[in-house]
Amino acid sequence: MSKNKIFLVGIIGCGLIGGKRARALGSQGNLVACADNDFEKASQLAQAYGAKAFDSWVELLKIQDVDIVIVSTLHDSLAEITLAAVQANKHVLVEKPAARSADELKIIIKAIGDSKVKVRVGFNHRYHRALLKAKEIINSGDLGELMFIRGRYGHGARVGYDREWRADPKLSGGGELIDQGPHLIDLSRWFLGDFSHIKGFAHTYYWDMPVDDNGFMLLKTESNQVAFLHVSCTEWKNLFSMEIYGKKGKLDISGLGGSYGVEKLTYYRMLPEMGPPETQAWEYPMTDNSWEAEMTDFYEDISRNRSPSAGLSDAYEALKIIQHVYLESNYDHRS
Repeated sequence: MSKNKIFLVGIIGCGLIGGKRARALGSQGNLVACADNDFEKASQLAQAYGAKAFDSWVELLKIQDVDIVIVSTLHDSLAEITLAAVQANKHVLVEKPAARSADELKIIIKAIGDSKVKVRVGFNHRYHRALLKAKEIINSGDLGELMFIRGRYGHGARVGYDREWRADPKLSGGGELIDQGPHLIDLSRWFLGDFSHIKGFAHTYYWDMPVDDNGFMLLKTESNQVAFLHVSCTEWKNLFSMEIYGKKGKLDISGLGGSYGVEKLTYYRMLPEMGPPETQAWEYPMTDNSWEAEMTDFYEDISRNRSPSAGLSDAYEALKIIQHVYLESNYDHRS
């Protein structure tokens, strides 16, 4: 791959995440256009990078020179804009969950067909240092055959959270399960593979809103490997925890930096005589670079004409699981 290749980028949705994406473009990305329904947001981000500002994403997609479009809008327009960008022959990085339902993704997957357009879904957690190290250990075979995963991910929200857009099912497609759930599901699939048996429960315990504030999942592969997952916005101290159990040891991943605490991986290696395990730990107190690493990988996807490692099929599988749990829980977020 030529390290000199510069990709011209447009960002649609210029809020908090759009700003993060702009800062994570790296040396190969040049932000040239920003669009947001709130023109002031688009203008502020554009001014910081010498880009053009639009109040319509349709106008941004008309710029022929744009190579990559980053879609960081509310959930209700993720699929619509991604489809339009694909039809405009743009490569796309769309934020998770990529749509409000699996059905919304089907038409995009069909539209891509055999074209060279690449669509990556923003599952940046795969690029956190502790998770990359965990994947390296698992791939080495040192952990042995994997048995199960126990994962928890949650935050405590904030005053008025139940009046924000995530609490509106028309905009969000659901609550906590579709917000932080896709990350835990995606990571579990990354380690264990596809899940063929799905059980779960979503419920609103605390917040006064028509969407769930807690989601519980028990996912099982054909070979009986299990992921037991819980996502919550009643987690009064922000938490990320993923424990991966193999027949020869355990990996314990905690923290994501910032309010979630220092990112850390602890490896408990089982000894032949069993008893207390041999323990090794890695801490990553430095700034989170997962957004930059993910973007660099996307540049490689395009340059090498390879399928993104986290693509629409991964988002589709995650959303199928989420829909299944919502149906089991008698939640209907489609209205």
